Amino acid sequence: MLVKVLLLALALVITGNQADISTDKISNVFWNYITQLSSNSRDKADNSQQSEISKQINSLIEENLRSVHNFDGELVGQLVPLAKQIQKQLTQDSQALREQIKEELEKLKVKLTPYTEEVQKQLNRNAEELQDKLAPHAKEFQAQLDKSTEVLRKQLKSISKNIETKIKENADPLQASMGPYFQELKSTIDNKIEQLEKQLKMINDQVQCNIGQQMDELYKSLKPYADEMQEELHKQIKNMDFQMKKNTEQIESKLLEFTGKLREQLYPYVNELRNKLNSDAADVKQTMEPYFTEMNQQMDQKIEEFRETIMPIADALNKSLVRRLRDMKKKLGEYTVSVQDQMEYLEKDIRDRIRDFITQGASSEN
Repeated sequence: MLVKVLLLALALVITGNQADISTDKISNVFWNYITQLSSNSRDKADNSQQSEISKQINSLIEENLRSVHNFDGELVGQLVPLAKQIQKQLTQDSQALREQIKEELEKLKVKLTPYTEEVQKQLNRNAEELQDKLAPHAKEFQAQLDKSTEVLRKQLKSISKNIETKIKENADPLQASMGPYFQELKSTIDNKIEQLEKQLKMINDQVQCNIGQQMDELYKSLKPYADEMQEELHKQIKNMDFQMKKNTEQIESKLLEFTGKLREQLYPYVNELRNKLNSDAADVKQTMEPYFTEMNQQMDQKIEEFRETIMPIADALNKSLVRRLRDMKKKLGEYTVSVQDQMEYLEKDIRDRIRDFITQGASSEN
């Protein structure tokens, strides 16, 4: 567990946020930070500047983690070389890596060439099947979004109506009697947005499951044509599986970002209403009706803007996943290896190494 704690501390140093202690999330943060340093390193020509990048890695891992309880110098001593090795691999000669990728694709293409028509049919069929499987999830996403935002609208209006009625009927000090309503307003915002986040995550998990199933089917359908190149075929499909699932994770993060923003946009209305009731009671009762009308309109607008912003996300994700699968056809034809191919080629391998490092470190402590 100490290795995870050390790497979690690394994640906290980088992001400044509390993080879930999970191998995937820690490796994601570690990968993102090292690739950023490596990108900076590629932009810097002289050796002294590149040396500074290496010093940043050392400083980040060695100095910042020394504050961790039960700091283990030996484990961090293993982490520093891993970071340096990854950073060096990411900044290696790009032409050599491009040639390596090109050679592997060429060998696979040559092996599959006698079966070009069958292979193309299998790829097309697999893409169509994936598209068919993903379509219901997009509809479910949109239906759930419509339902959840409508429920949120109605409940917020109902609570504000209750507050307005209470104000008109109540002769007692308003602040004392309104407390439960303010809490209900805030709790409704929290609960409904949290429910929406869980529902959208469940749909996203189903999409990931469909991707895994479809990649397994693709490998089984192409395996008979690959013979001794089955390992290379499997590698290409696993990389595609990894990148497609990464796309869904990025979408999930984006959705959480948008739901978080909606929560932040609705909270101020609770505080504003509370402050409004601090003023003279007689004046409040005269002015609250137009205020509530305006407040409800503004909250409706925020919720609708949120709905319109994320509504296209599911369709866009589905199209990008199917497009990535169809790109496999291009890679088995005349294809120029891109910088993106180079990074994707390395990413899964390096992330796996980071996860292995964490897992092995945790196992050695048991």
